[in-house]
Amino acid sequence: GLHTFSLLTENFYILCFQKTLSLLLNKSKSLVFQGVYSLIDHTVANMLIQLSKATLFQRRTVRELLWGYTDPMLKSTLGVFYPYNNTFDGPYSVFTGKDDITKVAYIDNWRGYPFIHRTLHCHCHCVCSRRSVYGEYEGSEDLKGITVYRYTLPDSTFASPTINPHNKCYCTNYEATKNCTMAGVLDIKTCTGSPVFISLPHFLHGSPDLLEVVDGLRPDDVEHKTFLDVEPTTGFTLRFAKRLQINMGYGPSKEIKILNQIKHNTLLPILWLNETAMLDDETADRLKTELFGRVAMLEVVQISLIVIGAVLCVLCLIGICVQHSNRRKIIA
Repeated sequence: GLHTFSLLTENFYILCFQKTLSLLLNKSKSLVFQGVYSLIDHTVANMLIQLSKATLFQRRTVRELLWGYTDPMLKSTLGVFYPYNNTFDGPYSVFTGKDDITKVAYIDNWRGYPFIHRTLHCHCHCVCSRRSVYGEYEGSEDLKGITVYRYTLPDSTFASPTINPHNKCYCTNYEATKNCTMAGVLDIKTCTGSPVFISLPHFLHGSPDLLEVVDGLRPDDVEHKTFLDVEPTTGFTLRFAKRLQINMGYGPSKEIKILNQIKHNTLLPILWLNETAMLDDETADRLKTELFGRVAMLEVVQISLIVIGAVLCVLCLIGICVQHSNRRKIIA
């Protein structure tokens, strides 16, 4: 069956494909090893690969894959999150404490505003700095007694350029994507400088060809989709799940002997990430009591005042009518 594993150790080993070979094949412009193609003969390149004992597979820890490791051939750091350290993650609105000193340094909102509507598009630069994805309203959900609006990635996010022309700029590997007709992956080489493709985990909503590359792929909408649950009154995000899969592009090469083992241009999964968070029971109860309870109380007070005002108006009208009737009797 399907399982989600939470790794508690950063030294858990993963068997993955050698990134150096993929970069060599694609002649990455951002790495020192680009000179292999332009400065030395392929024979020398093969000798270097043999001397370094490079193979198609290598063992790397979770920490190394996420935060970077130094490759002996490239002499540069490779890592999924390595380029994003010390980067700006968006504007925060924070209380200064001028009006209420107890609120000093409290975060009011981050990239968001209260009173959310169902037509909201939540843009997120979580893929790379040049690619923005957004969430569309899917429906209302009940989260621990709180009504939230759920936003999910639309199918057009990873659609092929033939379906979504906006994805045309993110298709640079025509062999791997079959002339940009393949759905389910985005080529972000323009962002990373290396043949990296992103997709939903297990190539969810991807072309059937992607599922034939690796055994054991079982895409599941519940386990693998990305979503955001927002409380519409306050704009607070109460639950989210950002799930992305990192894939590397590989293909055969007549010049590089070790790549002869690969028969076709292929997208191979390296890892997939599951960043999930949800408010706890204590916070949910506090939110319902201190915020929504008071909002409900205000609604009751509002309705009560309207009813009282209406009753007073009716009583005033009755009093005026009675007084007018008495005056007519006295005159008569």
